[in-house]
Amino acid sequence: MTSALKNKIARWGFILLVIGGVTFLLFNDSGYFKYMKLKKEAIELKEELNEKELENKNLEAEVDSLEKKNPNKIERIAREKYGMMKKGEKIIKIEEK
Repeated sequence: MTSALKNKIARWGFILLVIGGVTFLLFNDSGYFKYMKLKKEAIELKEELNEKELENKNLEAEVDSLEKKNPNKIERIAREKYGMMKKGEKIIKIEEK
């Protein structure tokens, strides 16, 4: 085999090795694309967690005000959630089309 042919084979072998290595790094189970997907999921989960924590704080504040027997709060909840009314009142419901 000539030296030029050996160099050509070695060059192509190196190129194939590099292409195979890059492909492996990008597409394996712990590769770059998997990492980016998991990073995006982690960000979405953190945002969801923050939303749930805020919702919990709001619910805790509502429970706290109900436990303190805030009459205005209790009346508003009774009217909105349970459709309750005082004697002599009429409820008018407006339905959206």
